[in-house]
This record gives sequence, structure tokens and C-alpha cells, in this order.
Amino acid sequence: MTIKIVRCELSDHHSAIRIIRETVFVTEQGVPIELEMDARDSLCHHVLALVDDCPAGTARLDTLKQGKVGRLAVLKQFRRKGLGRLLMQEIEAVGYERHLPNLWCHAQKTAVSFYQSMGYQVASPDFTEAGIVHCRMQKSLLL
Repeated sequence: MTIKIVRCELSDHHSAIRIIRETVFVTEQGVPIELEMDARDSLCHHVLALVDDCPAGTARLDTLKQGKVGRLAVLKQFRRKGLGRLLMQEIEAVGYERHLPNLWCHAQKTAVSFYQSMGYQVASPDFTEAGIVHCRMQKSLLL
């Protein structure tokens, strides 16, 4: 199994990114499709995980929203193989290069331990977004 994480513009891999996100968020989690692909997408930095050249996961970084990480998704058959961690490491590398002091996200409650393992800390009470319980998490990128 060969894993490659690539930085890309949404336009470069729009179809693959859309399929991954629709599969994970819309089909599996019931997020309304109109909430999934949004106007922020064209403004964000995207990363794509390829497993043996097959699109397997994605995430985005919105530097215009002070380092908001979002839309981290890995297809079910590729989960528990470290792709989420690799995607987040690449997102963090982009954050460092852009001299962002922090990264933050709205983490689903089921993913809090994953983000904590990456050095993120809970920074808000729970709230519901797209029908799913979340909390804000953040990580300092300052050395």
C-alpha cells in the first residue's frame, strides 16, 4: 500500500474531493448536501490522500478564517491506516508556512480524542452543527 498526501486546488481534484466528502458526510452522517460543499471551498487550501493512486481522504484549511481546519474525511475502507493523521500533518505544514499562530476546528465529539492526540485542546462547550454534536478545538503553532 502506497500512501501519498498531495496539496491541491479544489479545481484540480474537485470530483475526488466531492465524492469523498459526500460519501462520509452526506451518506454516512446525514449532513444535508447543501451544507457540505460551500462557498469557502474555492478559498481554501486542500489536501488529498491517495492510496495506491486512489483518492481516499481529504481535508481543507481556511487561512482567511484564521486557520480553520475543516472537512477532514477518510473513506471507510481506508480508516485506521493513519490517513487522518497524515492529512492533519500536511494541513499543519501549510499553517506553519503561512505563519498562522493557531489552527482550530469544529470537531465532532466522536473525533475529539483523535484531535487531542494531534495536540489540539477543547476550547468551547458542546454545540450542534449540521445535526451533529461538535466542540471547538485549537492548537498553537507557535514554537
